[in-house]
Amino acid sequence: MTLFRPLDERHPLNGRLAMGVEYDGSAYCGWQRLKHAPSVQAELERALSKVAGQSVTVHASGRTDSGVHATRQIVHFDAPASRSQKAWVFGANANLARDVAVHWVREVPDEFHARFKALARRYRYIILNQMSRPVLERHNVTWCRDPLDADAMHRAAQALVGEHDFSSFRAAGCQSKTPWRHLHFIEVRRHGPLVVVDVQGNAFLHHMIRNIVGALVSVGRGEQGDGYLAELLMLKDRTLSDVTAPACGLHFVDSLYDEVWGLPREPLGPNLLAFLGEWSGERELPACPMVEFRRGRPVAGATRDDSMVKEGES
Repeated sequence: MTLFRPLDERHPLNGRLAMGVEYDGSAYCGWQRLKHAPSVQAELERALSKVAGQSVTVHASGRTDSGVHATRQIVHFDAPASRSQKAWVFGANANLARDVAVHWVREVPDEFHARFKALARRYRYIILNQMSRPVLERHNVTWCRDPLDADAMHRAAQALVGEHDFSSFRAAGCQSKTPWRHLHFIEVRRHGPLVVVDVQGNAFLHHMIRNIVGALVSVGRGEQGDGYLAELLMLKDRTLSDVTAPACGLHFVDSLYDEVWGLPREPLGPNLLAFLGEWSGERELPACPMVEFRRGRPVAGATRDDSMVKEGES
């Protein structure tokens, strides 16, 4: 795997295209296009429409909230005009604001869908744990001046792994029809002054990760014990849970797909964590119903699980 891939400028791409996108969400209301505020989706569609000379509508692997960042947001769109790889990537980046960038573009079959073919989504939440406030990292981390016990946070988080009712961690305005989600893993590790919460699942409820992190910080401070997350999970009541962590520390770092689609792998972001050296798709996915269903290998319970995710994934 390489960081530098040549972009073809001879052969036009047609039909359905998949694209890898990175953005700093600080200035946006989130991914989804809204009439009253700037969105990443609207910004990307504006730039691609200029390249195509016609209107372009994009569909994303997952919606991010206001102020949340992404280093590997996968989108797809049906190209209304033929352009080369280089023209799509360079043309889009030339027309995009400086806080959004396209990494790559690929032709994909018409059956590909960025949202409904995704096997998993992965986020990293970054806490800068030191006495002085952040300066260079201030837009991309959450600052905590109190010492945090990352090991205790990790132990507490393991109660969330698996398929559960996450009502205690969903926002009041969450539009999903079901609170059930499947967490593949959640890890909390310290790297110098950085405490990183790394979490992957089939999909996530509105504010789910930020609410989990808010509770984990209470554990890290010593205000709650190792069983705190398990207790909140059992309550199934958001009003009895903890605070919501700020959006600025949250990064959408990966959408995982079956290899049949041929999407390129990339180093997991953000670049602040490049020293960890992990690439997209390196970890094995669990053999849970939704993963098997979307790989075309249905198992018992897959229909319920897949329809569940379609109703409210993000």
